[in-house]
Amino acid sequence: MSSAEGVVLVIGCGMRPYREYLLASAGHRHPLWLFNGTEPAWQERYITGATVLDLQDRDAVLAAARAVNAKTPVLGVVSWDEALIVTAAHVADELGLPGAGISAIEGCRDKWLNRRTLTAAGVTQPDFGFVHDEEQAVRVADRIGYPVVVKPRGGGASIGVSFADDAEAVRKAFRTAEDASFGGSPAYQGGALVEEYLTGPEISVDGAVVDGEYTPMFVAHKTVGMHPYFEELGHLVSSADELLADPVLRSTLARAHSAIDFRYGITHTELKLTERGPVIVEINGRLGGDLIPLLARFATGIDPGAAAVDVALGMRPHIPYEAEPRWVGVRFGYPKQDCVVESVSVPGSMRDNGVLAADALVEPGARMRLPPAEFISRHAYVICAGSDPDDCEVVLDKAMAQVRLTAHPLLPSVAAGG
Repeated sequence: MSSAEGVVLVIGCGMRPYREYLLASAGHRHPLWLFNGTEPAWQERYITGATVLDLQDRDAVLAAARAVNAKTPVLGVVSWDEALIVTAAHVADELGLPGAGISAIEGCRDKWLNRRTLTAAGVTQPDFGFVHDEEQAVRVADRIGYPVVVKPRGGGASIGVSFADDAEAVRKAFRTAEDASFGGSPAYQGGALVEEYLTGPEISVDGAVVDGEYTPMFVAHKTVGMHPYFEELGHLVSSADELLADPVLRSTLARAHSAIDFRYGITHTELKLTERGPVIVEINGRLGGDLIPLLARFATGIDPGAAAVDVALGMRPHIPYEAEPRWVGVRFGYPKQDCVVESVSVPGSMRDNGVLAADALVEPGARMRLPPAEFISRHAYVICAGSDPDDCEVVLDKAMAQVRLTAHPLLPSVAAGG
């Protein structure tokens, strides 16, 4: 199809190491028009055209969408940037295109609204409360019972989320969450959610919704660390994951998406597998981050970038079910302390080492700070394959042992921003 027959708008493309593969596969599926905050560079090879504008100015984005549509029919809208999915929903609504619906996306983006909506629909949820100050946070935590989790109302990637097992920890966690909230959308700034801590393995499920019908595509098993924070250290995906066919999990996901009235789109739902059954942590109205969709492509044959375009066009995505069973995982490298990067090296991909991809995520001179000063302070990643989860973890361990970070400590005054 030529661009004269129509384009799919991509609103924001994200950082190259984490999102280039999605833009590449989406561009292979259909001509793309990119809305971006800066002039396209590496994106050029995957797009038909671009508009450079302030992506935080929703009125400007809507005006630009109308202008593109006046010249070349816009057939669909895609965004995998958490901060831009509400704007993308407004564009789809404005142009009369398939979309989740503005209220549904708000129901994903606003974690407090999501909790209330799912609770009202009878979908199992942790006990929770939204608070505006430290003392109110302590009162809610006392009511729920310790330990609790404290998080920003509209964050992503576990930024500002922390575990608290007593009143003093709750006060600190509230400050961390509220501070993190001011780094995001003004609509969700201030205050924090205090929630019951759920025990059990944590997973995420990326699924496609077409005309309100939810279909799970792939499951990722998450590893977190850096207690009391919840930094996402790695994920595992497999085409042979038995959870994909679990009737209780599928029912929980379908009911949750119905509750928020999600119509068209891809979602990334995080859950805990508890003694009560699967409990939804949050629904994100976009494809997963952390290279999870790339793991799925390696492990299952699903092309998530193409799937996102298909759903944006109102079509059911192709989901192969006959992929060769194997497990594929990603592991992220974090420094041991706040530092200034001198160099990063990663292992190469070889036929016999199980490494499918590896890359540095920072340049020499980068300043890296660990939580709570900063989150997602990663210097490298490795993606590896194995015959089963344990085998994959062993291969990942070996690959991470070959990652080399050379750095010098960041002085305390510099690390604090002084």
